[in-house]
Amino acid sequence: MSAKISSRLIFATMSLAALTALSACAPLIVGGTAATTALVATDRRTTGEQVEDKAIEMKVGAEVRREYAEQQNIRVNAHAYAGQVLLTGDVPSEQVKQRIGELAAAVEKVQRVVNELRVGDITPVSVRTNDTWLSSKVRTALINTKEVPSLTINVTTERGIVYLQGKVTEEEGQRAAIAASGVSGVNKVVKLFDIVSPESLSQPASPAPIQESGTPASSNTSTVPETGGAQAMPVQ
Repeated sequence: MSAKISSRLIFATMSLAALTALSACAPLIVGGTAATTALVATDRRTTGEQVEDKAIEMKVGAEVRREYAEQQNIRVNAHAYAGQVLLTGDVPSEQVKQRIGELAAAVEKVQRVVNELRVGDITPVSVRTNDTWLSSKVRTALINTKEVPSLTINVTTERGIVYLQGKVTEEEGQRAAIAASGVSGVNKVVKLFDIVSPESLSQPASPAPIQESGTPASSNTSTVPETGGAQAMPVQ
């Protein structure tokens, strides 16, 4: 079977699975964010980081489905950015919420889990539709705000609460949060940014090391200290 045909089969299978989930009456809904070609060219994450984040979302979804295949009234969405996983949705109990958080934290490459799962009945479709509309309006607001790197910011809305993820400077993050908080219908904005320094953004990417044939690779490794941490705070 050719790679082209295989890719089409995979896409068709994923589409069928999505349609099946949407048509169920009381489903276990597990999902993640969608990848786009545009983000690869403009996201401040490396291409490798973006691929890892999509893999994280898929793995978290798979773990939830594996453990709660028979459980009804569960809706879980995983949104990964630079190893940080934001969990949103609805679960029937605090115990299930904590367990799903543990499953997400155990996934390879996950550095932090922000567990915003809500204990209660599944959010009505009308509310979720409004959340999708709010996310679109927030993205538009970010695009129209000067000095905000909108294409490197992920926007997630859950019951009117907007979560922002991305690699931004302190000032960029504040401008983005203020712009989002000004959108009509938004109840609260939560910043989950990975704060970076302005200097780090102006530095060119380091070239890959070149090893001469027959020369053993060095076993020494170095780590780059973090210039900032993810922040979670509301903007009224």
